[in-house]
Amino acid sequence: MMNDEYTKLDFKIPVESTDYLACSDFVVSQIEAIIKDSIQADKNKILINTNLKFGLPMENINKVAGPFVEAWAFEIFNDILEDENNKYHLINVEAGKRLNMADIILQFKRERKNQSSVTGYVDVKATSNDIVGSGKSPNITSFARIRTEYVKDPDYLFVILSIKHKVYSKRDNSSKMFFGVMEVVDFNAYDLKFLAKNDISYNPALGSGQLQVRDIHYVSKEIRTTWEFCQLLDAKCIVSRKGYSEWLRYAKQNHWIKDDV
Repeated sequence: MMNDEYTKLDFKIPVESTDYLACSDFVVSQIEAIIKDSIQADKNKILINTNLKFGLPMENINKVAGPFVEAWAFEIFNDILEDENNKYHLINVEAGKRLNMADIILQFKRERKNQSSVTGYVDVKATSNDIVGSGKSPNITSFARIRTEYVKDPDYLFVILSIKHKVYSKRDNSSKMFFGVMEVVDFNAYDLKFLAKNDISYNPALGSGQLQVRDIHYVSKEIRTTWEFCQLLDAKCIVSRKGYSEWLRYAKQNHWIKDDV
């Protein structure tokens, strides 16, 4: 149950566009189609060569996979962009700047009431197919940052792109080099705002706390408004060890309440 003091506050309530759900479904489906078609076209391999005598450190490969997979995804989207008549309606691709919540920013052509495009902010998460539990419950983003972003832009479309990979290597006897292959084998994409309540957890460690997905491989979808999602995030923060007083400090600091009462 929400704190009584919380319910009495005068919030800045974000209201998304009436076509938000359709835009969200469109962006997620286009992203999934691009990754799926890339895998089927055999464009899913990342070559990693090394002169290490024992090859790639397979037991820890998940620790270095993230940047490779993220770079691969960016190149896949960028290759699509180079075809001006691409069937995915992709019209712009940008790499997220350092410390940005999104790794890749994608813009798709789509006729809307007041716009002709829709933008998806993509967070790429890599998990190993060979290591049990790899990347199962990743940190997604800072609670205060994402909560603030939804107030600033009720149509903020934050997509989690989970990419599963496996790695194998082979030694070339003449050069003594190991030729490693990181292969994308599976994926899943979803709008953070529509993750089921029980799939989202709040870790109070680090700053204002981190949002996490309990099991990134198995998630359910719950349709909700931006304001309902903000309330859900607030509740998870308040019931944690942070408590209401710390949540209120974040609310005032980030201007979630009218007149900063």
